[in-house]
Amino acid sequence: MAPLIHPTAVVESGAKLGKDVAIGAYAFIGADVTLGDGCVVHHHATVEGLTQLGSQCEVYPYALIGGRTQDLKARPGKPGLRIGARNVFREYVSVHAGTQEGEWTILGDDNVLLAYSHIAHDCTIGNHVVISSHSAVAGHVQVGNHVNIAWNAGVHQFCRIGDYAMLAACSKCVQDVPPYMIADGNPAETKMVNVVGITRAGFSAEEITAAKTMHRLFYREGLNSSQAIEKAQALIESQNRVVQNFVAFAQSTKRGLA
Repeated sequence: MAPLIHPTAVVESGAKLGKDVAIGAYAFIGADVTLGDGCVVHHHATVEGLTQLGSQCEVYPYALIGGRTQDLKARPGKPGLRIGARNVFREYVSVHAGTQEGEWTILGDDNVLLAYSHIAHDCTIGNHVVISSHSAVAGHVQVGNHVNIAWNAGVHQFCRIGDYAMLAACSKCVQDVPPYMIADGNPAETKMVNVVGITRAGFSAEEITAAKTMHRLFYREGLNSSQAIEKAQALIESQNRVVQNFVAFAQSTKRGLA
């Protein structure tokens, strides 16, 4: 089916529109934009820059997808924004492109960004991520899969948030949040295992126990990170995917663990 474009929408020459695309009144689609099959861009929404949206994404009114970075190091060129399938961008969301030519901000599939939330330049966001209203993710942040960033949280540049982690409302994240954990506070500290989240995701009782073991080793036994990693690797559960993911995350941290 051909795209359904409202007569007042502006679709610049060069934009690539897939099948069954719908573009609402007064929306703007830039010349370097690619919209996958089934995308919906509601009235007064903007998709611009070198931006690629996968199939069945939905952009709500007044959102700005693909805007120019706010990084002062930016130079003229066409950095990009690559977005997977079935992402939802609610009202007034902003997602910026990379900083320099050849650099990309990347989002995976099935993410939901609630009203007024922001993703800055050069971030890498995984799949099944929820970013709640008024939260902001600064430049070069890496967010894993099945992550929940709650209302009004802020994530510092270059931080990472691991798979199945949660950053609580109003938190200020300045260090890496390990997978399977909940971080809260200003600055954010890892408080507990995200038991509800990983249980709902189908993790086994053994895996949930392993996550609790990691929390105890890294946060309750007075060990430094190197000691905790060494002890974790010696555990009988060390072949458990939860332990392996947690240890690999801890080994690769540059900002330290929250």
